[in-house]
Amino acid sequence: MAKLLLKLQRYFRRRPVRFFTLLALYLAAGSLVFLHSGFSGEPTVPGSPRSPAAAQGPGLPYLGVMQLGRGFKAAATMPAGARRHGPWFKSTSKEPSERGKSRDNGGPRSRALRGRSGREKEEDRARYIGCYEDNTRRRTLRGMSFFDYKKMTVFRCQDNCAERGYLYAGLEFGAECYCGHKIQASNASESECNMECKGERSNTCGGINRLSIYRLELAQESARRYGSAIFRGCFRRPENVSIALPASQLMLNMSVDKCVDFCTEKEFPLAALAGTTCRCGFPSTLFPLHEREDEQLCAHKCAAEEFESCGSAEFLLVYQTQVQDNRCMDRRFLPSRAKQLVALASFPGAGNTWARHLIELATGFYTGSYYFDGSLYNKGFKGERDHWRSGRTICIKTHESGQKEIESFDSAILLIRNPYKALMAEFNRKYGGHIGFAAHAHWKGKEWPEFVANYAPWWATHTLDWLRYGKKVLVVHFEDLKRDLFVQLQRMVALLGVPACEDRLLCVEGQKDGNFKRSGLRKLEYDPYTPEMRKVISGYIRTVDAALKLRNLSGVPEDYFPR
Repeated sequence: MAKLLLKLQRYFRRRPVRFFTLLALYLAAGSLVFLHSGFSGEPTVPGSPRSPAAAQGPGLPYLGVMQLGRGFKAAATMPAGARRHGPWFKSTSKEPSERGKSRDNGGPRSRALRGRSGREKEEDRARYIGCYEDNTRRRTLRGMSFFDYKKMTVFRCQDNCAERGYLYAGLEFGAECYCGHKIQASNASESECNMECKGERSNTCGGINRLSIYRLELAQESARRYGSAIFRGCFRRPENVSIALPASQLMLNMSVDKCVDFCTEKEFPLAALAGTTCRCGFPSTLFPLHEREDEQLCAHKCAAEEFESCGSAEFLLVYQTQVQDNRCMDRRFLPSRAKQLVALASFPGAGNTWARHLIELATGFYTGSYYFDGSLYNKGFKGERDHWRSGRTICIKTHESGQKEIESFDSAILLIRNPYKALMAEFNRKYGGHIGFAAHAHWKGKEWPEFVANYAPWWATHTLDWLRYGKKVLVVHFEDLKRDLFVQLQRMVALLGVPACEDRLLCVEGQKDGNFKRSGLRKLEYDPYTPEMRKVISGYIRTVDAALKLRNLSGVPEDYFPR
């Protein structure tokens, strides 16, 4: 035996290549045997009756080696002595239910049945009342609305509507949620509400121009009170008051509660208290809410509430109700290809997303983007998915500042914001998302100083480059847009070449916040800027200020400069 081993050793010393070849073949054979042991039963693939994935779409072809890889992973984590199945075979006890899912996946009827079973579980907080028609021009539920094309669920819609005191919650197109106090359309066939919710495939969220509507059983009566209405101020009674505020009711026991509730039921966004008369309407050219009066002129006690003011016949106390003004909510792509590319240019954190929201409401057309942000698309910015040169959107969001990129646009709206605020907003977005906040550790760690060192110079060069290379640039300061939205939005819409409808712009004022406003509840309790940082940023501010004035434009607002 020893002689045989010695001969083999001499043989492989002379031919090492053969030794390594045989060794590789041995290891490969062992690996194949081990992989095969992961599939003692029949192979399972997506789309088979045993696959949970089958409930989410049509079957996919067998993927060969990829499936073996997934089988290996499942086998490696299997307890000793347990029977091995394919990676999607959770347990034999669930097999019949999985088969049931696969059979039911065929069409709208199965989804409606699953939706109804989900609805029965939610009877304690909401009652499903049916599928209803809807119209983009005249909504069935005319209260608040929001979209989420990725994570919409029935509970989320119900919860948002109930929190704001609405009686009804409706879901449409799998991803759109509408709230209201009154259903203003007729029933549709249940089979027409056939779209699965984007965030939970087991439930139905309406259909195309069809609403799955729930009555919110647990909506608190107190939540529908004026506590959630917005105080707009004291205003002089408009001329032709019956036209400006068309609905009215005499209330001898007047209170803010009663007037707001009355106008909410009538589906008007404004409630105006005029002594013993409650008036309802919309912001309009007859009643634009731009010229506030001294609140003392409205300080007349309510008959039913000693500590509330109810205005007078000449001076109206105005509240904005929970009813959404739908005159500016319709949006679509341009009917024909745009002849010019208009940039909506800004430094990151300067309010570009908010400006896009305002422009879409003011013009009725989607805005596009130089980039693609899935979270913005899911929140309703449908132009986000279009290529920026498609010509289907009214303007294009961009943070670019190079000469080549700037010269590719025919004109631009340049949005400038206080660098101290813009840098903090972008830092929050980078580490906390569009409406989130950076963690305390990020502010106190090395991330913040490095961020300021890299981004502060860019704030200045971004503006300087657009002033230098832009062909037709309209400068809008973020602070001016907040302070005087109507006038600044008029300027922006004029550059875009769209006729400015004043009633539509007034509607925008009531819907100005959008879905991407940080709550402000987590403001820093300290100043993150060091004296060295402020010295450098102040130099950049002076440079930009001088560049604006050199082009006969107003310089930066005074609050840019530290006191």
